[in-house]
Amino acid sequence: METKTSKTSSARYIAVTGILAAVAWVLQLIEFPVPVLIPAFIKFDFSDLPALLGAFAMGPLCGVLIELVKNILHSLVSQSFGVGEISNFMLGAVFTATAGLVYKKNKTKKGAILGAVLGALAMAVISVPSNYFIVYPFYYNFMPEETVLAAYQAILPSVKSILQALIIFNVPFTFIKGMLDVLVTMLIYKPLSPILKGYRH
Repeated sequence: METKTSKTSSARYIAVTGILAAVAWVLQLIEFPVPVLIPAFIKFDFSDLPALLGAFAMGPLCGVLIELVKNILHSLVSQSFGVGEISNFMLGAVFTATAGLVYKKNKTKKGAILGAVLGALAMAVISVPSNYFIVYPFYYNFMPEETVLAAYQAILPSVKSILQALIIFNVPFTFIKGMLDVLVTMLIYKPLSPILKGYRH
């Protein structure tokens, strides 16, 4: 009986992870620029939302797996040769794993909020080396560094370097993006939780 229950639980875990990953992939395709606030080549999407839901409902590993599957699927239709997906996975994994781990140790609403905020902060910090050392050097093959910097300077002329631009623009953008995911999660997690956890129990 225990073996059968264990197999059923594993199957349901895989099913929920797969469904949320598919939703995350679709949301990743629905991206849009945020003009005036950040250069147009940086897009906003809600694709971390299903991973955050999964991390809270099924554990931090589920959130990381959703981020992984989402980016593998996205790499099949994108033109970033996997570079953008590697960065997106790194940021999303840090975000959801941090949130999920904190919530796992303190399964209260405060624990969920604290974990999610810490996850968003960690993601924002990691976005600097991720973009500076991985994403942007790749994009320089198609768009010169001077052109990228000029896009930031069009918004804030006093920006002198890519690193400075990442700190001034990308860090707060990434944090706010994470916090919007957190806000939506807090609104929909309670009604969705029985459905998500129902797959598991």
